[in-house]
Amino acid sequence: MCRCVLLGATRKNEHGTSAAAATSGDGSPSTGELCQWSACGHGRLGIYGRVHTRRDWLHNLKQDAEQIEDADKFVAVTAPFSGDTIGFCPVSKERDVDIAVKAAADAFETWGTRTMKDRAQIMIRFHGLIVTHRDELASLIVLEHGKTKTEALAEVDKGLETIEYAISLPQLTQGKIAEVSRGITCQDSRRPLGVVVSIVPFNFPFMVPMWTLPIVVGLGNTLIVKPSEKVPLTMNRVASLFRDAGFPPGVINIVHGAAGTARLLASHPTVAAVTFVGTSHVAELIHKQGRALNKRVLALGGAKNHLVASPDCKRDMTAQDVVNSFTGCTGQRCMAASVLLTIGPQPDLIAEIVKRANALAFSQDVGSGRMGPVIDAASVQRINAYVSESELQGAEILLDGRQAVPPPGGENGFWVAPSVVLHKKNSDKMLREEVFGPVLSILEVATKEEAIAFENANPYGNAACIYTNDPWTADWFTRHFSAGMLGVNIGVPVPREPFSFGGINRSRFGDSDITGEGAIQFFTWNKKVTTKWAVPVESNWMS
Repeated sequence: MCRCVLLGATRKNEHGTSAAAATSGDGSPSTGELCQWSACGHGRLGIYGRVHTRRDWLHNLKQDAEQIEDADKFVAVTAPFSGDTIGFCPVSKERDVDIAVKAAADAFETWGTRTMKDRAQIMIRFHGLIVTHRDELASLIVLEHGKTKTEALAEVDKGLETIEYAISLPQLTQGKIAEVSRGITCQDSRRPLGVVVSIVPFNFPFMVPMWTLPIVVGLGNTLIVKPSEKVPLTMNRVASLFRDAGFPPGVINIVHGAAGTARLLASHPTVAAVTFVGTSHVAELIHKQGRALNKRVLALGGAKNHLVASPDCKRDMTAQDVVNSFTGCTGQRCMAASVLLTIGPQPDLIAEIVKRANALAFSQDVGSGRMGPVIDAASVQRINAYVSESELQGAEILLDGRQAVPPPGGENGFWVAPSVVLHKKNSDKMLREEVFGPVLSILEVATKEEAIAFENANPYGNAACIYTNDPWTADWFTRHFSAGMLGVNIGVPVPREPFSFGGINRSRFGDSDITGEGAIQFFTWNKKVTTKWAVPVESNWMS
Protein backbone atom coordinates (compact mmCIF):
# COMPACT_ATOMS: atom_id res chain seq x y z
CA MET A 1 0.00 0.00 0.00
CA CYS A 2 1.32 3.44 -0.86
CA ARG A 3 0.20 6.73 0.60
CA CYS A 4 0.39 10.22 -0.80
CA VAL A 5 -0.23 13.80 0.25
CA LEU A 6 -2.84 15.67 -1.77
CA LEU A 7 -1.43 19.06 -2.58
CA GLY A 8 -4.67 20.94 -2.87
CA ALA A 9 -4.22 23.78 -0.40
CA THR A 10 -1.89 26.68 -1.08
CA ARG A 11 0.05 29.17 0.99
CA LYS A 12 1.97 32.31 0.10
CA ASN A 13 5.73 32.48 0.30
CA GLU A 14 7.77 35.64 0.78
CA HIS A 15 7.53 36.43 -2.93
CA GLY A 16 3.75 36.23 -3.04
CA THR A 17 3.57 33.09 -5.14
CA SER A 18 1.50 30.10 -4.09
CA ALA A 19 3.15 27.00 -2.71
CA ALA A 20 1.20 23.83 -2.13
CA ALA A 21 0.73 22.92 1.51
CA ALA A 22 -0.52 19.78 3.16
CA THR A 23 0.36 19.94 6.83
CA SER A 24 -1.31 20.10 10.18
CA GLY A 25 -0.88 23.01 12.56
CA ASP A 26 2.33 21.66 14.05
CA GLY A 27 3.97 21.20 10.66
CA SER A 28 3.49 17.44 10.49
CA PRO A 29 1.63 15.85 7.59
CA SER A 30 -2.10 16.22 8.04
CA THR A 31 -3.67 12.77 8.31
CA GLY A 32 -6.83 14.24 6.85
CA GLU A 33 -4.88 14.98 3.66
CA LEU A 34 -3.59 11.42 3.29
CA CYS A 35 -5.27 9.05 0.88
CA GLN A 36 -4.56 5.40 0.25
CA TRP A 37 -4.11 3.95 -3.19
CA SER A 38 -3.72 0.32 -4.03
CA ALA A 39 -3.62 -1.80 -7.12
CA CYS A 40 -7.16 -2.96 -6.47
CA GLY A 41 -8.41 0.56 -7.00
CA HIS A 42 -9.09 1.99 -3.54
CA GLY A 43 -8.64 5.72 -3.18
CA ARG A 44 -8.79 8.44 -5.77
CA LEU A 45 -5.38 9.51 -7.00
CA GLY A 46 -2.57 7.43 -8.39
CA ILE A 47 0.32 9.40 -6.90
CA TYR A 48 3.14 7.11 -5.87
CA GLY A 49 5.53 8.73 -3.45
CA ARG A 50 4.65 11.98 -1.74
CA VAL A 51 5.87 15.51 -2.16
CA HIS A 52 5.76 17.49 1.06
CA THR A 53 6.16 21.24 1.01
CA ARG A 54 7.57 22.06 4.39
CA ARG A 55 11.24 22.48 5.25
CA ASP A 56 10.81 20.29 8.32
CA TRP A 57 9.76 17.31 6.20
CA LEU A 58 12.96 15.39 6.97
CA HIS A 59 12.18 15.72 10.68
CA ASN A 60 8.60 14.61 10.16
CA LEU A 61 9.67 11.74 7.91
CA LYS A 62 11.08 9.90 10.91
CA GLN A 63 7.78 10.22 12.75
CA ASP A 64 5.68 8.62 10.01
CA ALA A 65 8.25 6.73 8.00
CA GLU A 66 6.02 3.66 7.95
CA GLN A 67 3.74 5.55 5.57
CA ILE A 68 6.49 5.64 2.94
CA GLU A 69 7.13 1.97 2.40
CA ASP A 70 9.40 2.03 -0.63
CA ALA A 71 11.19 5.39 -0.62
CA ASP A 72 14.19 5.95 1.61
CA LYS A 73 15.69 8.88 -0.28
CA PHE A 74 14.27 12.34 -0.91
CA VAL A 75 15.41 15.12 -3.21
CA ALA A 76 15.04 18.72 -2.07
CA VAL A 77 12.85 20.88 -4.33
CA THR A 78 14.14 24.45 -4.46
CA ALA A 79 12.62 27.72 -5.62
CA PRO A 80 15.04 29.07 -8.27
CA PHE A 81 14.17 32.67 -7.39
CA SER A 82 15.31 32.46 -3.76
CA GLY A 83 17.16 29.15 -3.49
CA ASP A 84 14.80 28.21 -0.65
CA THR A 85 13.78 24.60 -0.13
CA ILE A 86 10.06 24.36 -0.84
CA GLY A 87 9.58 20.60 -0.71
CA PHE A 88 11.07 17.14 -0.78
CA CYS A 89 10.45 14.74 -3.65
CA PRO A 90 10.65 10.99 -2.93
CA VAL A 91 12.82 8.75 -5.07
CA SER A 92 10.41 5.89 -5.62
CA LYS A 93 11.77 2.39 -5.90
CA GLU A 94 10.63 -0.87 -7.45
CA ARG A 95 7.63 -1.52 -5.23
CA ASP A 96 5.92 1.79 -6.02
CA VAL A 97 6.65 1.29 -9.72
CA ASP A 98 5.05 -2.17 -9.60
CA ILE A 99 1.96 -0.81 -7.82
CA ALA A 100 1.55 1.99 -10.36
CA VAL A 101 1.98 -0.30 -13.37
CA LYS A 102 -0.52 -2.83 -11.98
CA ALA A 103 -3.04 -0.07 -11.28
CA ALA A 104 -2.64 1.21 -14.86
CA ALA A 105 -2.87 -2.29 -16.33
CA ASP A 106 -6.03 -3.08 -14.35
CA ALA A 107 -7.63 0.22 -15.36
CA PHE A 108 -6.84 -0.44 -19.03
CA GLU A 109 -9.15 -3.45 -19.06
CA THR A 110 -12.20 -1.17 -18.87
CA TRP A 111 -10.84 2.21 -19.99
CA GLY A 112 -9.64 0.81 -23.31
CA THR A 113 -13.11 -0.53 -24.12
CA ARG A 114 -14.96 2.77 -23.57
CA THR A 115 -15.95 4.68 -26.66
CA MET A 116 -13.78 7.49 -27.97
CA LYS A 117 -16.68 9.89 -27.47
CA ASP A 118 -17.08 8.80 -23.85
CA ARG A 119 -13.42 9.47 -23.14
CA ALA A 120 -13.64 12.82 -24.92
CA GLN A 121 -16.42 13.92 -22.58
CA ILE A 122 -14.11 13.47 -19.60
CA MET A 123 -11.38 15.33 -21.48
CA ILE A 124 -13.75 18.26 -22.01
CA ARG A 125 -14.31 18.47 -18.25
CA PHE A 126 -10.56 18.23 -17.65
CA HIS A 127 -9.99 21.11 -20.09
CA GLY A 128 -12.49 23.25 -18.22
CA LEU A 129 -10.78 22.54 -14.90
CA ILE A 130 -7.38 23.55 -16.29
CA VAL A 131 -8.89 26.81 -17.55
CA THR A 132 -10.43 27.41 -14.13
CA HIS A 133 -7.14 26.76 -12.33
CA ARG A 134 -4.93 28.38 -14.98
CA ASP A 135 -3.57 31.10 -12.72
CA GLU A 136 -2.92 28.71 -9.83
CA LEU A 137 -1.01 26.30 -12.05
CA ALA A 138 1.01 29.16 -13.53
CA SER A 139 1.92 30.31 -10.01
CA LEU A 140 3.22 26.83 -9.18
CA ILE A 141 5.34 26.88 -12.34
CA VAL A 142 6.73 30.29 -11.34
CA LEU A 143 7.54 28.96 -7.87
CA GLU A 144 9.24 25.68 -8.68
CA HIS A 145 10.67 26.37 -12.14
CA GLY A 146 11.44 30.10 -12.08
CA LYS A 147 9.58 31.21 -15.19
CA THR A 148 8.05 34.65 -15.34
CA LYS A 149 4.30 34.69 -14.78
CA THR A 150 3.76 35.60 -18.44
CA GLU A 151 5.82 32.58 -19.57
CA ALA A 152 4.05 30.30 -17.11
CA LEU A 153 0.60 31.38 -18.29
CA ALA A 154 1.71 30.80 -21.89
CA GLU A 155 2.90 27.31 -20.92
CA VAL A 156 -0.50 26.43 -19.49
CA ASP A 157 -2.18 27.79 -22.63
CA LYS A 158 0.06 25.66 -24.86
CA GLY A 159 -0.82 22.58 -22.84
CA LEU A 160 -4.49 23.44 -23.29
CA GLU A 161 -4.01 23.34 -27.06
CA THR A 162 -3.03 19.67 -26.92
CA ILE A 163 -6.02 18.88 -24.70
CA GLU A 164 -8.24 20.59 -27.28
CA TYR A 165 -6.67 18.46 -30.00
CA ALA A 166 -7.39 15.33 -27.94
CA ILE A 167 -11.04 16.37 -27.55
CA SER A 168 -11.33 16.10 -31.33
CA LEU A 169 -9.97 12.51 -31.43
CA PRO A 170 -13.42 11.01 -32.15
CA GLN A 171 -13.41 12.91 -35.44
CA LEU A 172 -9.70 12.36 -36.18
CA THR A 173 -9.62 8.57 -35.69
CA GLN A 174 -12.75 7.34 -37.41
CA GLY A 175 -10.92 4.91 -39.66
CA LYS A 176 -11.86 3.85 -43.19
CA ILE A 177 -14.28 1.37 -44.70
CA ALA A 178 -14.53 0.47 -48.36
CA GLU A 179 -15.79 -2.24 -50.66
CA VAL A 180 -12.53 -3.59 -52.05
CA SER A 181 -14.07 -6.32 -54.20
CA ARG A 182 -17.53 -7.60 -55.08
CA GLY A 183 -19.12 -8.47 -51.71
CA ILE A 184 -15.86 -7.85 -49.82
CA THR A 185 -15.33 -4.90 -47.46
CA CYS A 186 -12.21 -3.79 -45.58
CA GLN A 187 -12.35 -1.65 -42.45
CA ASP A 188 -9.60 -0.35 -40.21
CA SER A 189 -9.69 1.13 -36.71
CA ARG A 190 -7.23 2.39 -34.13
CA ARG A 191 -6.78 0.36 -30.95
CA PRO A 192 -4.90 1.40 -27.78
CA LEU A 193 -1.63 -0.25 -26.80
CA GLY A 194 -2.05 -0.57 -23.02
CA VAL A 195 0.14 1.01 -20.34
CA VAL A 196 2.23 3.99 -21.50
CA VAL A 197 5.02 5.70 -19.53
CA SER A 198 5.95 9.36 -20.06
CA ILE A 199 9.21 10.59 -18.53
CA VAL A 200 9.25 14.38 -18.68
CA PRO A 201 11.90 17.09 -18.04
CA PHE A 202 12.03 20.05 -15.68
CA ASN A 203 11.82 22.87 -18.21
CA PHE A 204 8.07 22.69 -18.89
CA PRO A 205 6.34 21.19 -15.81
CA PHE A 206 2.89 21.34 -17.43
CA MET A 207 3.23 21.65 -21.19
CA VAL A 208 5.46 18.64 -21.86
CA PRO A 209 3.28 16.23 -19.82
CA MET A 210 0.34 17.56 -21.85
CA TRP A 211 2.11 16.62 -25.09
CA THR A 212 1.32 13.00 -24.28
CA LEU A 213 -1.28 12.77 -21.50
CA PRO A 214 -4.46 13.88 -23.31
CA ILE A 215 -3.68 11.97 -26.50
CA VAL A 216 -2.52 8.82 -24.69
CA VAL A 217 -5.62 8.47 -22.51
CA GLY A 218 -7.97 9.91 -25.13
CA LEU A 219 -6.98 7.01 -27.39
CA GLY A 220 -7.81 4.49 -24.63
CA ASN A 221 -4.40 3.82 -23.09
CA THR A 222 -3.56 4.28 -19.44
CA LEU A 223 -0.61 6.43 -18.41
CA ILE A 224 2.15 6.74 -15.84
CA VAL A 225 3.88 10.14 -15.73
CA LYS A 226 7.23 10.59 -14.02
CA PRO A 227 7.72 14.34 -13.51
CA SER A 228 11.19 15.76 -13.03
CA GLU A 229 12.22 15.58 -9.40
CA LYS A 230 13.15 19.27 -9.73
CA VAL A 231 9.56 20.36 -10.47
CA PRO A 232 7.08 17.84 -9.01
CA LEU A 233 4.51 20.25 -7.55
CA THR A 234 2.71 21.32 -10.73
CA MET A 235 1.76 17.81 -11.86
CA ASN A 236 0.90 16.86 -8.30
CA ARG A 237 -1.72 19.63 -8.35
CA VAL A 238 -2.94 18.59 -11.78
CA ALA A 239 -3.45 15.07 -10.41
CA SER A 240 -6.29 16.26 -8.21
CA LEU A 241 -7.97 17.65 -11.32
CA PHE A 242 -7.89 14.19 -12.93
CA ARG A 243 -10.20 13.01 -10.18
CA ASP A 244 -12.49 16.02 -10.46
CA ALA A 245 -12.76 15.56 -14.24
CA GLY A 246 -13.95 11.99 -13.78
CA PHE A 247 -10.96 9.90 -14.86
CA PRO A 248 -11.32 6.48 -13.17
CA PRO A 249 -8.61 5.32 -10.73
CA GLY A 250 -5.53 3.97 -12.44
CA VAL A 251 -6.07 5.68 -15.80
CA ILE A 252 -3.52 8.42 -15.05
CA ASN A 253 -0.80 7.80 -12.47
CA ILE A 254 2.16 9.83 -11.21
CA VAL A 255 5.33 8.20 -9.95
CA HIS A 256 7.90 10.53 -8.41
CA GLY A 257 11.60 9.80 -8.55
CA ALA A 258 14.92 10.35 -10.30
CA ALA A 259 16.93 8.47 -12.95
CA GLY A 260 16.65 5.08 -11.25
CA THR A 261 12.87 5.36 -11.09
CA ALA A 262 12.76 6.25 -14.78
CA ARG A 263 14.81 3.16 -15.66
CA LEU A 264 12.47 0.92 -13.65
CA LEU A 265 9.44 2.35 -15.44
CA ALA A 266 10.97 2.18 -18.92
CA SER A 267 12.02 -1.46 -18.51
CA HIS A 268 8.90 -2.79 -16.77
CA PRO A 269 7.60 -5.80 -18.70
CA THR A 270 3.95 -4.67 -18.58
CA VAL A 271 4.66 -1.25 -20.12
CA ALA A 272 3.84 -1.18 -23.84
CA ALA A 273 5.28 2.21 -24.83
CA VAL A 274 7.63 4.83 -23.42
CA THR A 275 8.11 8.51 -24.22
CA PHE A 276 11.01 10.55 -22.93
CA VAL A 277 12.10 14.18 -23.24
CA GLY A 278 15.59 15.16 -22.07
CA THR A 279 19.22 14.98 -23.15
CA SER A 280 20.22 13.12 -26.30
CA HIS A 281 22.56 10.83 -24.36
CA VAL A 282 19.77 9.57 -22.10
CA ALA A 283 17.23 9.58 -24.92
CA GLU A 284 19.42 7.22 -26.94
CA LEU A 285 19.93 4.90 -23.96
CA ILE A 286 16.20 4.69 -23.23
CA HIS A 287 15.42 4.13 -26.89
CA LYS A 288 17.92 1.27 -27.18
CA GLN A 289 16.77 -0.28 -23.92
CA GLY A 290 13.10 -0.10 -24.83
CA ARG A 291 13.50 -1.39 -28.37
CA ALA A 292 15.53 -4.33 -27.07
CA LEU A 293 12.51 -5.19 -24.90
CA ASN A 294 10.17 -4.86 -27.92
CA LYS A 295 8.50 -1.71 -26.62
CA ARG A 296 7.52 1.30 -28.64
CA VAL A 297 9.85 4.14 -27.70
CA LEU A 298 9.85 7.80 -28.68
CA ALA A 299 12.68 9.70 -27.01
CA LEU A 300 13.26 13.38 -27.74
CA GLY A 301 16.79 14.64 -27.06
CA GLY A 302 18.72 17.89 -27.05
CA ALA A 303 19.12 20.64 -29.60
CA LYS A 304 21.52 23.15 -31.06
CA ASN A 305 19.27 25.50 -32.98
CA HIS A 306 20.71 27.78 -35.66
CA LEU A 307 19.35 31.11 -36.83
CA VAL A 308 20.63 32.60 -40.07
CA ALA A 309 20.43 36.33 -40.79
CA SER A 310 20.42 37.16 -44.49
CA PRO A 311 21.79 40.63 -45.38
CA ASP A 312 18.27 41.71 -46.44
CA CYS A 313 16.60 40.85 -43.10
CA LYS A 314 14.59 43.50 -41.28
CA ARG A 315 16.95 44.62 -38.54
CA ASP A 316 14.57 45.57 -35.72
CA MET A 317 12.19 42.66 -36.21
CA THR A 318 15.08 40.21 -36.45
CA ALA A 319 16.86 41.60 -33.39
CA GLN A 320 13.77 41.39 -31.20
CA ASP A 321 12.93 37.90 -32.38
CA VAL A 322 16.48 36.67 -31.77
CA VAL A 323 16.44 38.09 -28.24
CA ASN A 324 13.04 36.55 -27.53
CA SER A 325 14.32 33.21 -28.78
CA PHE A 326 17.56 32.94 -26.81
CA THR A 327 16.42 34.59 -23.56
CA GLY A 328 12.80 33.38 -23.34
CA CYS A 329 12.40 30.89 -20.48
CA THR A 330 16.07 31.80 -19.77
CA GLY A 331 17.07 29.70 -22.76
CA GLN A 332 15.97 26.50 -21.00
CA ARG A 333 13.96 25.08 -23.87
CA CYS A 334 14.82 22.81 -26.77
CA MET A 335 13.52 25.39 -29.26
CA ALA A 336 15.68 28.27 -28.03
CA ALA A 337 18.12 30.02 -30.34
CA SER A 338 21.69 28.96 -29.73
CA VAL A 339 23.74 30.13 -32.72
CA LEU A 340 23.20 33.14 -35.00
CA LEU A 341 24.98 32.93 -38.32
CA THR A 342 25.24 36.28 -40.09
CA ILE A 343 25.86 36.12 -43.83
CA GLY A 344 28.53 38.77 -44.16
CA PRO A 345 29.22 41.46 -41.54
CA GLN A 346 26.06 42.83 -39.89
CA PRO A 347 27.30 45.09 -37.07
CA ASP A 348 24.06 47.08 -36.80
CA LEU A 349 22.00 43.93 -36.25
CA ILE A 350 24.43 42.62 -33.65
CA ALA A 351 24.47 45.95 -31.82
CA GLU A 352 20.68 45.99 -31.71
CA ILE A 353 20.58 42.44 -30.32
CA VAL A 354 23.04 43.38 -27.57
CA LYS A 355 21.07 46.53 -26.75
CA ARG A 356 17.75 44.73 -26.43
CA ALA A 357 19.17 41.79 -24.46
CA ASN A 358 20.91 44.16 -22.06
CA ALA A 359 17.60 45.95 -21.40
CA LEU A 360 15.97 42.86 -19.91
CA ALA A 361 15.29 42.97 -16.17
CA PHE A 362 15.17 40.16 -13.63
CA SER A 363 11.55 39.75 -12.57
CA GLN A 364 8.93 37.01 -12.45
CA ASP A 365 6.03 39.43 -12.81
CA VAL A 366 3.59 39.61 -15.71
CA GLY A 367 4.81 41.69 -18.63
CA SER A 368 7.43 41.86 -21.36
CA GLY A 369 11.11 42.66 -20.94
CA ARG A 370 11.44 40.35 -17.95
CA MET A 371 13.55 37.29 -17.28
CA GLY A 372 13.56 34.75 -14.46
CA PRO A 373 16.27 32.57 -12.90
CA VAL A 374 17.65 29.27 -14.20
CA ILE A 375 16.68 26.03 -12.50
CA ASP A 376 19.59 25.44 -10.11
CA ALA A 377 23.17 26.28 -9.10
CA ALA A 378 24.61 23.59 -11.37
CA SER A 379 23.01 25.29 -14.37
CA VAL A 380 24.55 28.63 -13.38
CA GLN A 381 27.99 27.05 -13.20
CA ARG A 382 27.63 25.18 -16.49
CA ILE A 383 26.34 28.19 -18.46
CA ASN A 384 29.01 30.52 -17.13
CA ALA A 385 31.72 27.93 -17.81
CA TYR A 386 30.80 27.86 -21.51
CA VAL A 387 31.13 31.65 -21.73
CA SER A 388 34.46 31.63 -19.88
CA GLU A 389 35.88 28.88 -22.08
CA SER A 390 34.84 30.76 -25.23
CA GLU A 391 36.62 33.84 -23.93
CA LEU A 392 39.79 31.82 -23.39
CA GLN A 393 39.49 30.51 -26.94
CA GLY A 394 39.57 34.07 -28.29
CA ALA A 395 35.86 34.89 -28.62
CA GLU A 396 34.69 38.46 -27.92
CA ILE A 397 32.15 38.81 -25.11
CA LEU A 398 29.74 41.47 -26.37
CA LEU A 399 27.38 41.09 -23.42
CA ASP A 400 28.52 39.36 -20.24
CA GLY A 401 25.86 37.72 -18.08
CA ARG A 402 28.23 35.94 -15.72
CA GLN A 403 28.13 38.59 -13.00
CA ALA A 404 24.36 38.81 -12.70
CA VAL A 405 22.97 41.06 -9.96
CA PRO A 406 19.98 39.28 -8.35
CA PRO A 407 16.75 41.18 -7.70
CA PRO A 408 15.69 41.95 -4.11
CA GLY A 409 14.83 38.73 -2.30
CA GLY A 410 16.72 36.62 -4.83
CA GLU A 411 20.22 36.95 -3.42
CA ASN A 412 20.48 33.17 -2.93
CA GLY A 413 18.71 32.30 -6.16
CA PHE A 414 20.09 31.02 -9.44
CA TRP A 415 20.66 33.95 -11.79
CA VAL A 416 22.36 34.24 -15.16
CA ALA A 417 21.96 37.37 -17.27
CA PRO A 418 22.00 37.22 -21.09
CA SER A 419 25.37 36.74 -22.75
CA VAL A 420 26.19 37.45 -26.39
CA VAL A 421 29.44 35.96 -27.68
CA LEU A 422 31.06 36.80 -31.03
CA HIS A 423 33.19 33.86 -32.10
CA LYS A 424 36.31 34.12 -34.22
CA LYS A 425 36.73 30.38 -34.85
CA ASN A 426 34.03 27.94 -35.93
CA SER A 427 35.63 25.23 -33.80
CA ASP A 428 34.72 26.84 -30.46
CA LYS A 429 33.04 24.37 -28.11
CA MET A 430 30.07 26.64 -27.36
CA LEU A 431 29.21 26.77 -31.06
CA ARG A 432 28.72 23.02 -31.12
CA GLU A 433 27.34 21.89 -27.76
CA GLU A 434 23.97 22.51 -26.14
CA VAL A 435 24.30 25.19 -23.43
CA PHE A 436 20.65 25.39 -22.27
CA GLY A 437 20.82 28.93 -20.98
CA PRO A 438 20.40 32.59 -22.06
CA VAL A 439 23.50 32.63 -24.24
CA LEU A 440 23.76 33.50 -27.93
CA SER A 441 26.77 32.54 -30.04
CA ILE A 442 27.31 34.64 -33.17
CA LEU A 443 29.48 33.55 -36.08
CA GLU A 444 29.97 35.41 -39.36
CA VAL A 445 29.93 33.32 -42.55
CA ALA A 446 30.60 34.45 -46.11
CA THR A 447 27.80 32.74 -48.05
CA LYS A 448 24.50 30.96 -47.64
CA GLU A 449 26.23 27.73 -48.61
CA GLU A 450 28.70 28.15 -45.75
CA ALA A 451 25.81 28.81 -43.36
CA ILE A 452 24.03 25.63 -44.44
CA ALA A 453 27.21 23.58 -44.27
CA PHE A 454 27.77 24.71 -40.66
CA GLU A 455 24.16 24.02 -39.63
CA ASN A 456 24.09 20.63 -41.35
CA ALA A 457 27.33 19.56 -39.65
CA ASN A 458 25.74 19.75 -36.19
CA PRO A 459 24.49 16.35 -34.98
CA TYR A 460 21.21 17.72 -33.63
CA GLY A 461 18.18 18.56 -35.74
CA ASN A 462 15.44 20.18 -33.71
CA ALA A 463 14.90 23.68 -35.13
CA ALA A 464 16.37 26.29 -37.46
CA CYS A 465 15.31 29.69 -38.78
CA ILE A 466 16.11 32.03 -41.66
CA TYR A 467 15.62 35.79 -41.35
CA THR A 468 15.05 37.31 -44.74
CA ASN A 469 12.75 39.56 -46.74
CA ASP A 470 13.11 37.42 -49.87
CA PRO A 471 10.80 34.41 -50.45
CA TRP A 472 13.38 32.71 -52.71
CA THR A 473 16.01 32.86 -49.96
CA ALA A 474 13.51 31.53 -47.44
CA ASP A 475 12.59 28.64 -49.74
CA TRP A 476 16.24 27.76 -50.37
CA PHE A 477 17.04 27.58 -46.66
CA THR A 478 13.93 25.62 -45.68
CA ARG A 479 14.84 23.06 -48.34
CA HIS A 480 18.44 22.74 -47.10
CA PHE A 481 18.20 23.01 -43.29
CA SER A 482 18.76 19.72 -41.45
CA ALA A 483 16.13 20.16 -38.74
CA GLY A 484 12.57 19.03 -38.16
CA MET A 485 10.96 22.37 -37.25
CA LEU A 486 11.83 25.40 -39.35
CA GLY A 487 11.01 29.07 -39.10
CA VAL A 488 10.96 31.95 -41.55
CA ASN A 489 11.44 35.11 -39.48
CA ILE A 490 10.31 33.09 -36.44
CA GLY A 491 13.07 32.14 -34.00
CA VAL A 492 10.96 29.69 -31.96
CA PRO A 493 9.15 27.76 -34.73
CA VAL A 494 6.98 25.56 -32.52
CA PRO A 495 4.23 23.98 -34.64
CA ARG A 496 0.72 24.61 -33.35
CA GLU A 497 -1.95 21.93 -33.31
CA PRO A 498 -2.87 20.11 -35.49
CA PHE A 499 0.75 20.21 -36.72
CA SER A 500 3.06 17.90 -34.81
CA PHE A 501 6.17 18.50 -32.68
CA GLY A 502 9.43 16.67 -33.30
CA GLY A 503 12.98 17.03 -34.56
CA ILE A 504 15.32 14.74 -36.48
CA ASN A 505 18.88 13.40 -36.23
CA ARG A 506 20.10 13.25 -32.60
CA SER A 507 17.19 15.38 -31.43
CA ARG A 508 14.81 12.44 -31.78
CA PHE A 509 15.16 8.70 -31.26
CA GLY A 510 12.07 7.04 -32.68
CA ASP A 511 9.96 7.07 -35.80
CA SER A 512 7.24 9.65 -35.15
CA ASP A 513 6.50 13.05 -33.70
CA ILE A 514 5.19 13.30 -30.14
CA THR A 515 1.98 15.24 -30.93
CA GLY A 516 -0.50 15.41 -33.79
CA GLU A 517 -0.98 12.59 -36.30
CA GLY A 518 2.35 11.04 -35.35
CA ALA A 519 1.14 10.64 -31.77
CA ILE A 520 -2.09 8.97 -32.91
CA GLN A 521 -0.08 6.40 -34.84
CA PHE A 522 2.49 5.91 -32.07
CA PHE A 523 0.00 5.35 -29.23
CA THR A 524 -2.26 2.93 -31.16
CA TRP A 525 -2.09 -0.06 -33.44
CA ASN A 526 -4.16 -0.37 -36.58
CA LYS A 527 -6.70 -3.20 -36.73
CA LYS A 528 -7.83 -4.26 -40.22
CA VAL A 529 -10.94 -6.39 -40.79
CA THR A 530 -11.86 -7.92 -44.15
CA THR A 531 -15.47 -9.20 -44.37
CA LYS A 532 -17.61 -11.30 -46.72
CA TRP A 533 -21.25 -12.16 -45.93
CA ALA A 534 -22.39 -13.84 -49.15
CA VAL A 535 -20.94 -15.51 -52.19
CA PRO A 536 -20.73 -12.78 -54.85
CA VAL A 537 -22.41 -13.27 -58.20
CA GLU A 538 -19.18 -12.33 -59.93
CA SER A 539 -16.03 -13.80 -58.42
CA ASN A 540 -12.33 -13.04 -58.59
CA TRP A 541 -9.17 -14.14 -56.78
CA MET A 542 -10.37 -12.65 -53.43
CA SER A 543 -13.78 -14.41 -53.43
